[in-house]
Amino acid sequence: MSFSPCPPDALTGNSIQHQRDRWERKRKVVGRELVLTEQHYCQQLELVTTYFVEILKAKGTLRQDIRESIFSSIKAIHSVNQSLLVHLENGDFGRGFDQFCPQLHHYNVFVDNFYDARKVLVIQLKKNKAFRRFKKLQEARPEFNSQKLEDLLHLPIERIEQYKRLLQVMAANTSPDDPEFQQLSRAVTAVELLHQRIQKNTRRHENHLQLCRVQKLLKGRKTKVLAAERWYIREGWLKVVPSKGSDVKSKMFFLFSDMLLQAKRCSSLHPTSSDKFIGQQAYPLHQCAVEKVFGHTKSKGGLLSLTFPRAKLLLMSSNQEDLNDWYQRLCSALRKLEPKPAFAHQRGESIQEPFSSAAENLNSLSNSSRNPNGKRNMYMQASTGPGELAERPAAEWEGSAPKRMKQAVSEQSTESSSSNCVIL
Repeated sequence: MSFSPCPPDALTGNSIQHQRDRWERKRKVVGRELVLTEQHYCQQLELVTTYFVEILKAKGTLRQDIRESIFSSIKAIHSVNQSLLVHLENGDFGRGFDQFCPQLHHYNVFVDNFYDARKVLVIQLKKNKAFRRFKKLQEARPEFNSQKLEDLLHLPIERIEQYKRLLQVMAANTSPDDPEFQQLSRAVTAVELLHQRIQKNTRRHENHLQLCRVQKLLKGRKTKVLAAERWYIREGWLKVVPSKGSDVKSKMFFLFSDMLLQAKRCSSLHPTSSDKFIGQQAYPLHQCAVEKVFGHTKSKGGLLSLTFPRAKLLLMSSNQEDLNDWYQRLCSALRKLEPKPAFAHQRGESIQEPFSSAAENLNSLSNSSRNPNGKRNMYMQASTGPGELAERPAAEWEGSAPKRMKQAVSEQSTESSSSNCVIL
């Protein structure tokens, strides 16, 4: 019995060929799934365009602006995907997606309008009896298979997620030497950008819902929570430790990206607002410093110290994990509010310039005060606005320039240290 091992080159060639075969099998599986799902997707888009968009346009049940708000660019999406389906059924994946990606702006329009479209649809279903009846009759057709219009309008969003997953697998199992590799890679990049846009819009919508929820929890219209670029972070009960010896009180705190809102619960005897809160104080976070007093230990609970320009909060919790989460969320919010180093440098320079110019002006005032020709009054009227320094008594300007300089610095520091805490 003889044993003749295969040459190393033959083993290497077999392993490479084996890997290529695996790629090809995965590529065929993904390609088959892509074609089948695209066929089903186009059929469902056709239901919306045929039985809703076109018939509603012919019947005039909805005004044109309302109809466009609800269905947005779904008709254009259906046309684009029909062209893509022809390429996919012919096995030309790279070329099909290469022609499909420049048309993704129709999806951008649909994605940006999606949440407003759902809101308009809900309003029309409540107010428009004819449209409500029409929608019910169309959804009862056997072609819809018990699907609702709301589900069908969500299909383009779901399809982008499927494209992202399937294209990534197909590109990963395509040889770099294949002409389709570059086309599929470009498609993966374009679809990922659209997917990020969808996620961003989803986060903004969810944040808006949270802000609206908190606004409804607060009694009255004095406390304004809804604001542009404000993000909801978390909420919860914390005990406020007073600076003097009095009882510790539990307060509800709402943490946002730019402020910390303190509130108290309404009286349980209130007939309509027993489950609501009254806003007490809003602390801006842009000048806040947070520190753990003893929350870093393994003892039960801990204490957080929050320092503001003219206020200080000591917040206590008996739950160690909850306190740590508050600390981490506060630190994260403060880091995002920190100015860039370049901006801080420019700000520091801009603050120093007025002091130097003020010293020069005061020296000029001191020198001019010795001039018997009355030039001091002329300088004062020229360098200041009307009704400011010129109207002050002469006694206020007597004395040395350094003394006046100290007064100007102390006044400016007092103004800059004014509190931004809002008493609600």
